[in-house]
Amino acid sequence: MSKPKSKALKPETTKLTIRLPRERVEFAKRFAKQHGVTVTEVIGRYFEYLQAETPDEIHPDLEWLVGIIPPDVDVDELRYEYLKEKYGL
Repeated sequence: MSKPKSKALKPETTKLTIRLPRERVEFAKRFAKQHGVTVTEVIGRYFEYLQAETPDEIHPDLEWLVGIIPPDVDVDELRYEYLKEKYGL
């Protein structure tokens, strides 16, 4: 008797067809094999990385900070001056 498949464990997927130079495809296959994963997993993980690096929205806890410092303020200079004063430099 086979186990029932749970949709909660795996997100819905869809097929994506892409065209790449042959050497890139061969590299992807070698890379995946060396790391014990599929090419699909390599691409999926890379997309997850890109998505994490470029979030669509600012987190609500940080959104209130946007625009709090005027664009003409030199934050690096203010920080330097603060540290100079703090440490008596």
